[in-house]
Amino acid sequence: MLVEHRSGRLAAWGNALLAGFVAPDDAAHHITADDAVHRVAGLPGESGPVGLTLALGRLRALGATGLRLALPVPGHPLGLSGPPEFNARAMEAEEAVVVSGVALGLVPEVAEAGPAGDVHVEVVWHCLPVREAPPADVPSLGEAERELAEALREATEVLTRLDVAGSGPVAQAALEAYRARAEAGREVLAPGYPPRAVRVLELAQRVGALVSIAYEPGDREGREHGGAVSASEIAARAAALRPVERTARRAQVAAYNAPVEERERGRH
Repeated sequence: MLVEHRSGRLAAWGNALLAGFVAPDDAAHHITADDAVHRVAGLPGESGPVGLTLALGRLRALGATGLRLALPVPGHPLGLSGPPEFNARAMEAEEAVVVSGVALGLVPEVAEAGPAGDVHVEVVWHCLPVREAPPADVPSLGEAERELAEALREATEVLTRLDVAGSGPVAQAALEAYRARAEAGREVLAPGYPPRAVRVLELAQRVGALVSIAYEPGDREGREHGGAVSASEIAARAAALRPVERTARRAQVAAYNAPVEERERGRH
């Protein structure tokens, strides 16, 4: 879970653009990252897919005031506000961006293209109408930070109770590997984000990584981090870790959405 969602990059750098911290080309460069190309389809006023720089400019011209991240999964429509068509698309992708001020949402469709040995990733963002309403189940930064502190304790206790070496050397080495891969050349969030949002995101990713480690398959001899091999033990592990994973996802959304939420609170 330390890998950054494409919708997170779009929300973060889109917010930096709308706030005047970066130029459109710079925002598009950071959003695209290692992908070959990003296009936006279904944008009002356009007859076909357009490039990311043009799309960001068009959204700003249409009146976009901020971009919110959504990370829904079945049974938990985190960050969504409807209508059903958009929610279904976002749920299938397990991520989306909701654009404040213009009642539009963006859902990524990711595809690989090119010959063997030279495969590249292409992303099409499908632009759809959304309902202007408060997003589902998104906490404030303060709430997210408090919940994460408890979730980190719970994760460690669960891993220990289920005989998963969550705080042992094997899991710690795996966690450092996750972090090294994620932080190679990565800038946390984007210019204009408050330090608390960066802190919450980093902690959420750490909690998420611990959960991912607990779910990883065993080594060549069949051992797992915790050696839980029976179906009932695996089910118990999943049930115990599900609330922790949910807290980590809620905190990620709170971190990415911080500038928009702060601006909305300032208006009331």
